[in-house]
Amino acid sequence: MTGRYDHTIDPKGRLFLPSKLRAELGNPVYLAVGTDFCLDIYPQEAWDALAEKVAALPTSQAARMDVFFANASRCEPDSQWRILIPQTLRDYAGLSEDVVVTGNGPKAKIWSRKRWEEKVAKELNPANVAGIMASLGL
Repeated sequence: MTGRYDHTIDPKGRLFLPSKLRAELGNPVYLAVGTDFCLDIYPQEAWDALAEKVAALPTSQAARMDVFFANASRCEPDSQWRILIPQTLRDYAGLSEDVVVTGNGPKAKIWSRKRWEEKVAKELNPANVAGIMASLGL
């Protein structure tokens, strides 16, 4: 998935999934905490692949994912393609009204607009992009 989509969360905690991502995300989707105080949106296939990888880990290592799975949420978009983001996940990511949804390969991410703009200001520069490309062997 690719792209940036500016959206809002309504007073009930619902978010319209971007129309350009709907086919790739499918129904249901899974919301989980991300590593940068954002939320990850997984389509079923990517969620299943993640769960299989964790299931294959030794029990002691898999236990490190307990909090991750406990705070994840299975969401079925309504007829208008809105999903309800649980309050605990909104609190984790600092989501209020204005959010940015970004494509991120096999998943998407939901950011508070403020955190996204801070990330872009810090990371979107030629030297950083070149470093990332070099680390990938490109």
